[in-house]
Amino acid sequence: MTSIVDKEETSSISSISWDVLLTESTNEEDGFVDLFSAASMPVLKVIIVTALGSFLALDSIDILGQSTRKQVNNIVFYVFNPALVSSNLASTITYKSMISMWFMPVNILLTFIIGSALGWLLLLIARPPQHLKGLIIGTCAAGNLGHMFLIILPAVCKEKASPFGDSDVCYEYSIAYASLSMAIGAVYLWGYVYNLVRVFVGLSQNSCNNDVASIDETVTFEEDLTLTFLPSSLSSANNDGKLKVMLNVMKQQLGNFSRHINLKAVFAPSTIAALVGFVIGTVTPMRMLLIGATAPLRVVQDSASLVGDAAVPIVTLIVGGNLLRGLKGSGISVSIMFRIISVRYVFLPLCGILIVKGAIYLGFVGTDPLYVFVLLLQFAVPPAMNIGTIMQLFGVGESECSVIMLWTYGLASISLSLWSTFFMWLVS
Repeated sequence: MTSIVDKEETSSISSISWDVLLTESTNEEDGFVDLFSAASMPVLKVIIVTALGSFLALDSIDILGQSTRKQVNNIVFYVFNPALVSSNLASTITYKSMISMWFMPVNILLTFIIGSALGWLLLLIARPPQHLKGLIIGTCAAGNLGHMFLIILPAVCKEKASPFGDSDVCYEYSIAYASLSMAIGAVYLWGYVYNLVRVFVGLSQNSCNNDVASIDETVTFEEDLTLTFLPSSLSSANNDGKLKVMLNVMKQQLGNFSRHINLKAVFAPSTIAALVGFVIGTVTPMRMLLIGATAPLRVVQDSASLVGDAAVPIVTLIVGGNLLRGLKGSGISVSIMFRIISVRYVFLPLCGILIVKGAIYLGFVGTDPLYVFVLLLQFAVPPAMNIGTIMQLFGVGESECSVIMLWTYGLASISLSLWSTFFMWLVS
């Protein structure tokens, strides 16, 4: 009789345990689905607006044709983007918030450095044509840290399954994080990536223009190297002469490199606007003068916000129009395209997880889930669209850039949704 009771109790306990396991697994599946829904909806909004831009750029429609895109792009570059950066920074960034978010500029810099290092390794492995090296390393180094964040982060906060708490508080902080990310990204893009691409483009142009004209200079340079590295018994120059030759060679190489650096690009309109926004937001008297419902000059801030709000939809439409050019194809190989996608959507996010987790472990970053999510997402975004603007300025690789943007932004709908879901799971 006891054994029968024990068997009945055992069977009931086992059935309860199975019910608990099934309930937990169902909850985990539902939680994953909710996170995936919250992560994918903002990406779908970007896709819809981008598709509209591609439709308007069709030859049969021709509302957003090539000439129109260039003119609108100039307005965005000189007016909309600076207004957006300065107004958002001035209204959301304060001295205290800058102190609490000090790691974000470091994190963004690491995305650029690691991306350019991976791009350099890609150049060594793939050995692309010289005129494409600047484009490849630029797309690997610079991510879309501005407009995409201003679309994705506020939209994530409004989703019911968002793990970031109250939607209003989340929205306010998301705008601050996106604004700082956009400003810092603009500074690094035009100060670092622009000059990096400029060096490779300059080397490409020099190699084409000076192959024949610089034969004598090359011979002289090789003779200098011979005098430098030959044993003393075979060289008539003494040690002092060798040292002078080496210094002259180093000076010549540094001069060639410095001629490709353009420090004026650091002061692009968006960079200047970021500096203005930082000053207004962090200097209390100026903030009281311009920011707030009772500020005497609040109309200036309101006007800048009104102009800046147009930047996000217009830039997204231009992205769609530019992607249409990629459908026509170019000379870039499939293997190079696959490697660029691997760098941006596989290796960079994995590096980002290690860096952010290490920063949390060392106490550099707090436990705010939204802030940690933004830091992780900065490693997983597609290439910056301003890379296309940079290539247009140099007049090389424009069609290849369109193809790269087409595939990277086309796959971003899958990659961003998956990585966003995983990052939400990590921080929740």
